Amino acid sequence: MSDYEKVVDTILGRWKSQILYAGVKLGIFESLDRTPKHYSEIARQLNLDASLLYRLLRALASLGFLNEEGDKKFTITSMGELVRKDHPETLRGVVLLEEGPEHYAIWKHLSDMIRDGRQDGFVREFGLRIFDYMSQNPAYRDAFNYAMDSYSARTTKMVLEALKGYDFTRIKSLCDIGGGHGHLICSILREHPHLQGIVLELESTINNKELLWAEKMGVADRCIYIAGDMFKEVPRSDVYVMKMILHDWNDEECVAILSNIHKASPLGGRILIAEHVVPGHETPHFSKLFDIHMMCALTGRERTEKEYAALLERAGLQYLQTHYPPSKTIGVVEGIKC
Repeated sequence: MSDYEKVVDTILGRWKSQILYAGVKLGIFESLDRTPKHYSEIARQLNLDASLLYRLLRALASLGFLNEEGDKKFTITSMGELVRKDHPETLRGVVLLEEGPEHYAIWKHLSDMIRDGRQDGFVREFGLRIFDYMSQNPAYRDAFNYAMDSYSARTTKMVLEALKGYDFTRIKSLCDIGGGHGHLICSILREHPHLQGIVLELESTINNKELLWAEKMGVADRCIYIAGDMFKEVPRSDVYVMKMILHDWNDEECVAILSNIHKASPLGGRILIAEHVVPGHETPHFSKLFDIHMMCALTGRERTEKEYAALLERAGLQYLQTHYPPSKTIGVVEGIKC
């Protein structure tokens, strides 16, 4: 691809993600499998306009999510299967959140935020911070939680890869702060049967018991869910884990959370911070793009190892090391209370 083509592809990138969003929103991927199906049959099944649907299906095929067979019949591809509801690593929730109306709207404030030095496009667009908006808008809250679950399978896998060989034998209890429905901690508990787990989350996130992973993953006898506010206090535990939590918040807010962990931790207690750690200037990396999304959505940012080490120090904790999976897409920053 030439430089010209790369620039055009970037300019028109939103076309692709919005085409995918429409396909997911309309249920197209659930209506298809590897058996060719005529577009008119799909239209009848989903109660859609046939001629306009064909054009969308053709575009999705051009992007690699579908195959167009002869006679205007379509099948799903392996890419398309990744946005089906029933795929074990589905990204359907991520599509619905990131290309949905709220997240689409906040990006238009990016240049103004950089011009005047005040981030958080959510406040600019809706007059509320994202978690306050969530509490007042159940549909958005459901989309957000679904996206976190949707993304969690892959990030959990990377965290487990990063912590492969980590010595959990000396640990009795593990607390996942802001752990959502508990996918990460339950995955760790399943690998280490001696551990007891705690998930600290907002009541609104954990009140639907059917969504919680402990029962589904067979560790309900060793995992409890506690409704609480990490800015006020956290439960006592030997080790704390936070996956993609601190990047939501500015430095002062992060120090407040970490200080509560310091207060609750025993001497020698550990903290494991899983984030998209920003590498050096010479390395293109997903974290450098995700950082701009955080600028639009919240007060937070993606950080380097040194920046996480500085946050730990401000909270009275000591940086030890960063564990990486082979891909280095994320890192697990380890700290200790000395």
